[in-house]
Amino acid sequence: MKYMKKIGKIIYGFFHYLGKFLDKWVIIPLTKLILKLMDLGKYIAKRFDSIAGKKSTLLVVSLLLAFGVFIVIDQESNIMIDQYAEILYNQPVTAVYNEESYVVEGLPKDVDITLIGQRRHIFLAKQAPSKGVSVDLTGLKPGNHKVTLKYTQRLKSLDYKLDPSQVTVTIYEKVSETRSLTYDILHQENLDTKLYISNVAIDRNDVIIKGAQYKLDKVASVKALLDVNSIPNPGAGDITVKDIPLVAYDNDGKIVDVEIVPKTVAANVTITSPSKEIPIKVVPKGELAFGKSIKSMDANLTKITVYGEQAAIDAIDQLEVEIDVKGLESNKEYNVTLKKPKGITELSSKTLNVKVIIDNSASKEFENISVSAENIGAGLKVQALDTASRAVTVVVQGSDDAIKNIQASDIKAYVDLKDLGVGEYDVEVKVTGNDLKLSYSSKTKKIKVKISAVS
Repeated sequence: MKYMKKIGKIIYGFFHYLGKFLDKWVIIPLTKLILKLMDLGKYIAKRFDSIAGKKSTLLVVSLLLAFGVFIVIDQESNIMIDQYAEILYNQPVTAVYNEESYVVEGLPKDVDITLIGQRRHIFLAKQAPSKGVSVDLTGLKPGNHKVTLKYTQRLKSLDYKLDPSQVTVTIYEKVSETRSLTYDILHQENLDTKLYISNVAIDRNDVIIKGAQYKLDKVASVKALLDVNSIPNPGAGDITVKDIPLVAYDNDGKIVDVEIVPKTVAANVTITSPSKEIPIKVVPKGELAFGKSIKSMDANLTKITVYGEQAAIDAIDQLEVEIDVKGLESNKEYNVTLKKPKGITELSSKTLNVKVIIDNSASKEFENISVSAENIGAGLKVQALDTASRAVTVVVQGSDDAIKNIQASDIKAYVDLKDLGVGEYDVEVKVTGNDLKLSYSSKTKKIKVKISAVS
């Protein structure tokens, strides 16, 4: 117990001594220092108030602040100038590779370039020549490759960004094949309607196509596209046309992107103006009013000149013009717009005027009109099965004047055996006549015939 009291006295004495030490050497000196600093602060504050209250001090401070604001704004202005940007759109891309041996796909034709820097530098960059955008594919083998596009600019003070900057390209080995050459005529409708291109003689029969094998496999035809609009002052005669472009097509008529050697050809174009004068035949269609008939049909033209393809002109012997007389019971005048038959490009007249005179209808019968057969199949023959099927009585209706002039030889009765084979048939009797103002009908509507093979 005495031992514990001694230890307690020792600890108490240590802390008591420590408190006196801190009070004398730390707390009292620190307190005095703080008081002195407070006195100094009050002194400085009084001096500052005294100085700040003077006009000269305010002027100096204002100048310093203004100068500081100027420095900040100037720095911001320089930053804005340095960050100016301009976009150059659709800049062409040049690829460096062996074009005779390889084909490159996937490379864009052009890119956009964003120039970043000061305005004056960008202005100078736009004026100065540049090597443009390029990509070096030298040494790359067939296959897919990711490549980086580069823009070469003489001014090093500018930054630039490409869009796109990297692309994936596919390299193929270039192969070649020989193909026959044909032609198409474009805008032929712009040629004078009285003219016709009768022949095109190209200066070569074959061309060479080059490209990736899968592209060449798609090519179904190579054609020279002769554009009528490129022929200066076309007229009848022979004309030489140069620089006719060539295009490759697939089976669907879509263009195939392949290289064609040569790129253009020349051709000798023969332009003709085939024509022929043919008669006009006015054909009334429909039944007139009961008891009425056509007495006369007078047209302002009896002949017309047709222009077009020679084959079409050779095949046409007359121009049929239909007029609708259904239910007609009095005289009428028709103005008909003439239609061009197939292969005919121009008519010497566009319209036809027809005056139709109506009269009361009369009729006349013609007996023993022989019935002929048309469109008999090859290797077949036909015969009537009874006497009534060999000849018929035809009733002709029309005006008195027209009927008086008609003869039995002007009437034709026939049956159409198209698409009929061996066997017996009841077939319809059809009647036609030379005078289209009259109507013709057979009293016997059908006859019996037998079709058999020629022995």
